Amino acid sequence: MNRRDFRISGITVVAALAPGSVFTATRQVYKLAPISILPEQLRNGDPVTRDAYRFAVQNRDVLRYIPCYCGCWESSGHTSNASCYVKDKAPVDKPEFDPMSVG
Repeated sequence: MNRRDFRISGITVVAALAPGSVFTATRQVYKLAPISILPEQLRNGDPVTRDAYRFAVQNRDVLRYIPCYCGCWESSGHTSNASCYVKDKAPVDKPEFDPMSVG
């Protein structure tokens, strides 16, 4: 590699690492279930809690692989993080909500 090519490579690397480059972090957008699927208590409640339930409904298949660490499996029989929001036996199209995470 000659000196000219080395400089061009260096400039390319610096430009790629500069703020506003293609390597900057992007905000993740998660799929959420429609608000209309939630019971009234959740629809009108805290937005963070509401969106947690919406996320759980839409991404239940993923949350089933994440254990819950609050100990609810001992008292409520929850099998995963998904069970903290939606009951395990509830059908996908008609989720039955667990009020435990409402607070």
